Amino acid sequence: MYRFLLSRQWVILTVVGLVLIPVMVKLGYWQLHRHQHKVAQNQLIARSLAADPVPVSTLAAPGRELPRRDMWRTVSATGTYDTAHEVVVRQRTAADEQSIGYYVVTPLVLGDGRAVLVNRGWVSAGNDLTKFPDVPAAPRGKVTVTGRMMADETTGASGIKDTKGLPARQVMLINSAEQAKRTGRTMLGGYVEQTAPKAPGNTPELVPEPDHDSIGPHMAYAVQWWLFAAAVPVGWLVLVRRERRDRAAAAAKEAEEAREAGAAAAAGDGGRTAEPAGSGETEAAGDEATPAPANP
Repeated sequence: MYRFLLSRQWVILTVVGLVLIPVMVKLGYWQLHRHQHKVAQNQLIARSLAADPVPVSTLAAPGRELPRRDMWRTVSATGTYDTAHEVVVRQRTAADEQSIGYYVVTPLVLGDGRAVLVNRGWVSAGNDLTKFPDVPAAPRGKVTVTGRMMADETTGASGIKDTKGLPARQVMLINSAEQAKRTGRTMLGGYVEQTAPKAPGNTPELVPEPDHDSIGPHMAYAVQWWLFAAAVPVGWLVLVRRERRDRAAAAAKEAEEAREAGAAAAAGDGGRTAEPAGSGETEAAGDEATPAPANP
């Protein structure tokens, strides 16, 4: 009845189904973990933004990688800008998430001689990407900057390739270690994403606060993958039942056709056998009916 399951076609179909089920289940858990990561990150951002500001040196130190728990914490730093070593970071998006331009990063020299990188905001790229863009000058004299503490950018964490051979004072990543080599100054690890004070005319345009409300579609994707995994055995059973039904119907049809053909053949053989017998009887009857000749 189910011997067709041993055919090559059904063996391949069954093996493919058995492979797809654990793969889809794993993909569902992958999306679940992404959902959980997003939720945890949103909670971390919300806590960090709500925390009281602290001096930047409380969280950052030269050569120290910023712990994830300190990301987005509000910090303050007081010092003077080192505009001679200002750089722009290529391929960055404005607050509208469409316009491409530069981040303006300027070292802020603290009272103890150490420096911290400050992302002062976004400016338009202009028409000539080989030239340093028009950047409003940083404030002179001693200033106090407030902003979000961020970890150094790396290719591994950001996915941004650290392209070499760029025009002067242009970089791809905000990285304190690289800028420490370039300037010869002692740099605190990480950088400050400025939130105050706001520049005149909002140029550079301050980087907006990170989104920490949306959770994305990851949970929905996880449920979809698990539904797909559940659908595989259900679909397999439906196909098996359909195949069995179709094969049974075909076998019944063949049997019926064979019976009809046998009956027709039997009927034909019976007719041919009865015809010679009837002819003989007629001839016999004719002989009996012939009168005997009269005597002369």
